[in-house]
Amino acid sequence: MHPELADLLRRRLAVISDHAWRDRDSEGHLEALKEVSEGISAWTLENRSQLDPQLRHYLANCSFDKALAHIGGV
Repeated sequence: MHPELADLLRRRLAVISDHAWRDRDSEGHLEALKEVSEGISAWTLENRSQLDPQLRHYLANCSFDKALAHIGGV
């Protein structure tokens, strides 16, 4: 498993699902989503050579729910 990736993916889901935050502070919510998405991209770039092809596919196609399930982080 990739605990750092799982944490990033879970944080992304938490931001997305926080509708109250989105409604209260849409700019802050969007910024948090951008930050966690950039973190996922950076982690993927740094670890790409260590990832199995299926996980690389999920991450490349932004199938983040599938990526999280694939690494057992759900």
